[in-house]
Amino acid sequence: MTVGPAGSVDVVIVGAGLAGLACANALVGQGYEVAMLEASDGVGGRVRTDVVDGHQLDRGFQILLTDYPEAKRQLDYDALDLKLFDPGAVVRVDNAFHTVADPLRKPQHVLSSIKAPVGSLADKAKLAKLILEVRSGSPVDLLRGPDHSTIDALRAAGLSDAAINSFWRPLFSGIQLDPDLEVSARRFKIILRMLATGETGVPAAGMGAISSQLADRLPEGVVHLNQPVSAVTGTTAQLAEGGDVSGRAVVVATDGPNAAALLGFPEPGSRPVGALWFSTDTPPNDGRLLMLDGQSSGPVQNLAIMSNVAPSYAPPGRSLCVGAVPGPAMRHPDLAQEAVAQMRSWFPLVEQWELLRVDRIEHGHPDQRPGFSPRQRVDLGEGRYVCGDHRDTASIQGALFSGRRTAVAVLEGLAS
Repeated sequence: MTVGPAGSVDVVIVGAGLAGLACANALVGQGYEVAMLEASDGVGGRVRTDVVDGHQLDRGFQILLTDYPEAKRQLDYDALDLKLFDPGAVVRVDNAFHTVADPLRKPQHVLSSIKAPVGSLADKAKLAKLILEVRSGSPVDLLRGPDHSTIDALRAAGLSDAAINSFWRPLFSGIQLDPDLEVSARRFKIILRMLATGETGVPAAGMGAISSQLADRLPEGVVHLNQPVSAVTGTTAQLAEGGDVSGRAVVVATDGPNAAALLGFPEPGSRPVGALWFSTDTPPNDGRLLMLDGQSSGPVQNLAIMSNVAPSYAPPGRSLCVGAVPGPAMRHPDLAQEAVAQMRSWFPLVEQWELLRVDRIEHGHPDQRPGFSPRQRVDLGEGRYVCGDHRDTASIQGALFSGRRTAVAVLEGLAS
């Protein structure tokens, strides 16, 4: 691989996930020469999409919250052709499905939401109050608020265990990969605000289209695929297959565990997640609402009929469903059988579904429990920098913002 004169550039970036791509775009935009070294065969890191038998399978069930400030700043939503979920959810409780929606945005579902057995009327009033609170609070204030666990925040809001277990647990265990609701309340409240103020969707071409859009803005020759880095020494990245690439600065933009190994800081922890992708002749229903298991009947916490939301996710005549399994349950050796057994009572034809793939992702998110600070240090000194969602919030927002603020730090360092 030839990179610049004698294998040197202004900035070496290790990893071509969202954070690295955001960082590279900001640096290239200021006229700096960048070499991005990516270990795999494509850009995006955890945000990639594979085509399997004509179906678009993201690497784990993923969604974009459209009100993320950094996503709105860096992404072209029109070009992504976003397809949107309906706000709210369908919750399975007492062996039946019930619609629960935000009364401020879907007043037509007020009656069904009131009748849904996911807590008392008092719980539903407190739900509305909590949504109003996070909608009116600024993101900065929410991230600076008192920090405790998600479940403690829900209990502090006066919600009963019945409401928490039937609605909040399956919803946020999927979003935060947190079946025990132990993630920082700061992160929980900022995510709840994004859900309440924006839309939830996926690009027509799959979540990988987000990564591709960022990569396509870079000049040819910036991204180098299949180039794993074995070590970082000073501002030089040593390639696993021999050779090295040096820069005036080096940015490690891998996931948290790999960044910790390369740079020697404490491992930020991981939250695992699984996903089961099914192809069906017909969808189990025609809705675009996320479906939650409010009675803890098995490993699948939520189910999405992706082809109802974005028809391009499945080939003509087929439908695509994905079941999310956050937490250690994704490691069950018979996960597919357990999931089918769980959903057998949900949909009578589930035995006829075709399993396309089982994703088991050990590092789905960094582990951000109470004590979480949304802005971790990115300038490690001596020309070494780090970015990723483990430095900000565990989200697309956090990855993109981390990449851009790291680029600002690099520019300041190079100018000094």
